Amino acid sequence: MTGLAQPIIGDPRFFLRAGPFPLTVILERIGLSAEGLPVERVFTGIAPLQTAGPGEISFLTNKKYLETLASTKAGAVILDPGLVRHVPAGTVALAAARPMTAWAHVAGLFHPPAPVSAGIHPTAVVDPSAQISPEAEIGPYCVVGARAEIGPGCRIGPLVSIGDGVRVGQDTRIGSHASVSHALIGARVFLFPGVRIGQEGFGFDPHPTDRGFTSIPQLGRVVIEDDVEIGANTMIDRGSSQDTIIGAGSRLDNAVQIAHNVRLGRCCVIVSQVGISGSTTLGDYVTLAGQAGVAGHIHIGDGARIGAQAGVMADVSPRASVVGSPAEPVKEFFRQVAFLRRMMRREDAAKH
Repeated sequence: MTGLAQPIIGDPRFFLRAGPFPLTVILERIGLSAEGLPVERVFTGIAPLQTAGPGEISFLTNKKYLETLASTKAGAVILDPGLVRHVPAGTVALAAARPMTAWAHVAGLFHPPAPVSAGIHPTAVVDPSAQISPEAEIGPYCVVGARAEIGPGCRIGPLVSIGDGVRVGQDTRIGSHASVSHALIGARVFLFPGVRIGQEGFGFDPHPTDRGFTSIPQLGRVVIEDDVEIGANTMIDRGSSQDTIIGAGSRLDNAVQIAHNVRLGRCCVIVSQVGISGSTTLGDYVTLAGQAGVAGHIHIGDGARIGAQAGVMADVSPRASVVGSPAEPVKEFFRQVAFLRRMMRREDAAKH
């Protein structure tokens, strides 16, 4: 096989391509003024600084790559206004207050998402009582249960299981092999492949009998609000006596575990391998870094930031930043680390 080592952005085997587009269309897309810019220029696509040609648009967000910017052949570069002076002659500087957002819009212009192919695949099994919009796509070997509702513009991938009574809002995408039960899902939600939504929570009486533990009925639901993305193989348990809620705009990475009755606020970011125990609540704009663990029945305030591999065992104040296990404020944690290092140096010096 040839060409495997050659980087291709937007490989046409996997991504749709659109264009070319004049600069005026691109400026309109990202909300920039055309004043002083060569609006007659036409662009055919996007590419990294290292490989972009005169007909392509690139971007820069890190000063670390200023040398690469100086030698780029890109026709235009999206970047922070403070870096415009570094743009080489012949390259159009597209100064944006939020370069990453502007880049996302331009990338979406040249590589739009594949359109929904409305209809139900002949291998799908759909209960007669299910309500499926004629504008939705139901993929091969899907199972859609009784009284389920699937809105317009939805794409349900192959081998997906949609349980009885589940409601899926418009323009939602569900990846292959996902299973969804006991859930109400909002609009423009993206569930990646292998997601498990709505299974029973880990609830039982911890005192064993001669027949083992007594399971507690899990009678709540999962409510996923609008514009949420949930990564591959993430699991969200339904509530026991109240709902598990994922707040609007939140982003969950791959392999995250959300237990029963957990409530996430708006625009939370939960990174891979995080586990949140039952009945814990998160405010708005909370970030949990990779492999953090959160105990049950606690509250994490708005805007709090939890470091990687932290063990959170008590409430966290709004806008606090904590690390370590047990988690504590960042400054206090590193003060302790510095103290221990000094003590170790003194001990080593005493031995010698």
